[in-house]
Amino acid sequence: MPANAYTRTKQPEQVRRALLDRAAAIAMDHGVSGVTVQAVAAAAGVTKGGLFHHFGSKQALIEGLFADLLARVDAEIDAAIEADQKPRGSFTRAYVNAVFTGKAFGFATPWAALSMVVVTDPSLRQLWNDWMKARLKRHRTTDGAPELQIVRLAADGAWLSYITTGQTRMSADLRAVHDRLIAQTHRRG
Repeated sequence: MPANAYTRTKQPEQVRRALLDRAAAIAMDHGVSGVTVQAVAAAAGVTKGGLFHHFGSKQALIEGLFADLLARVDAEIDAAIEADQKPRGSFTRAYVNAVFTGKAFGFATPWAALSMVVVTDPSLRQLWNDWMKARLKRHRTTDGAPELQIVRLAADGAWLSYITTGQTRMSADLRAVHDRLIAQTHRRG
């Protein structure tokens, strides 16, 4: 028996996950402007009312998508920090790697489509700022040095360059920037 809106309502977490996954795929293929209530609901196999049950508006869906991606980034960064043998700069190395090559956050992920919206959308900008402030507070002792802040800002600049130039894969020049930024995290002020 095929799953329909009636039988799927008994699995709210699966429906919510499907909505977020479909919204991310649409954002990646068509940009955030392609993330419409109708498109996401149809792609997830639910009614628009089903979508509104989980997300009260299109803005709530976009914010949910953004929060979900930040949670994925958190998990990726936490795993990298845990595997890092050198505490000093471990968050910054994990952040740079996440920006350049991460599965949740890297250049060729749904994050790319949302990243430009952060600049103009106050609620997404606040989510990003809150996330970054919490991370910096959490890693103050290992990553509070000004030279590590410069490395993170340079990674953000590389990200912006990648997004605004319409690249589809990391060039040798960007790979070299990545390697230099990582090397900088091992140096002391």
